[in-house]
Amino acid sequence: MLTLTLAQRDTMVATCIRALPDEGCGLLLGTSHGVVVEVVPSANVAASARVYEIDPKVLLRTFRRADEEGLQVIGVFHSHTHSGAYPSPTDIRQAPDPDWHYVLVSLAVAPADLRSYSVVESEVTEEVIDIDEGTNSCTDD
Repeated sequence: MLTLTLAQRDTMVATCIRALPDEGCGLLLGTSHGVVVEVVPSANVAASARVYEIDPKVLLRTFRRADEEGLQVIGVFHSHTHSGAYPSPTDIRQAPDPDWHYVLVSLAVAPADLRSYSVVESEVTEEVIDIDEGTNSCTDD
């Protein structure tokens, strides 16, 4: 299960919309229990509507902050501009960590559809997203 606030969900969706026509993306900073503490938007350095790549500077800075603050990078989010919120074969191949949450934001429908998955040895399992009405933080990088 992934727990996030409505504001964090909105930040992910807004990041993805701003990136159009390319895929939007970013990282999820949180706890080992799947609670998102911060959404960290990133530029898609692949500059593509079909694939995404987190800016290496954002990646490094976020991992450093996680270490300094006793948190973890617990996942990644990105958009699908023309398809549903399900991992593509490329997404599955490139899933770097079996403990991460992979959040997909489909902009092919309105309102945007947001779903979370675990990817372990190419096996995709949808996770429950619990929207907490709290006020955990979001950043705009």
